Amino acid sequence: MLFLYIVMSEAQTVQLSYDDGARAVELAREAVESYVLHGQREHPGSMRDAFYARTGAFVRIQSTRGRGRLRGCAGAYHGSDQLGHAIVDAAIQASSADSAGSEIGSKELDDLSISVCVVSNTLLTNDPLEDLELGTHGVAIDQGDKHAWLYPTLPVEQNWSKEKYLSLVCKKAGISPVAWQDDDTMITLFEGQVYRERPDGGSVESL
Repeated sequence: MLFLYIVMSEAQTVQLSYDDGARAVELAREAVESYVLHGQREHPGSMRDAFYARTGAFVRIQSTRGRGRLRGCAGAYHGSDQLGHAIVDAAIQASSADSAGSEIGSKELDDLSISVCVVSNTLLTNDPLEDLELGTHGVAIDQGDKHAWLYPTLPVEQNWSKEKYLSLVCKKAGISPVAWQDDDTMITLFEGQVYRERPDGGSVESL
């Protein structure tokens, strides 16, 4: 079996402490509120050392009302920006109408749970069923000009099999649900640390 690894440079590899993770979520919350309330981009300010690493990051926003529907999710598994700026940009994009179909409004801010995934490793694979670890890996699909990804915690939250997880990423990209089996489909697994606001308003938790 052939594997092709995307190796990050030492400067791009980051391992967050709990305090770093809690600050990442806090920064994402600040960026969401600054964008929604004032239409402004939050500046990370004086950042923790880990936030100068250049790596990918995702921000996921869920409503705490009802069934906890998704209100936005954005980011990238690779990037040239420093982590602090990547978190801010992902938070703003996740708050916008481009993410989940409708822009987050000011009245929603107290009823949101925000999580951040900071990418620590990526793997370009030709055997996703073998390499994919549910609950550990997010999945990104590229085929031609079609691209999509799904958050690493989703298959555990939704009790998806590997096959369903891969099929749903393909569906999100607008390609055949079995396209993950095609030779011309590029599948990247990304591993990261995920931190989330507790839905009850308590402290940040590590997932």
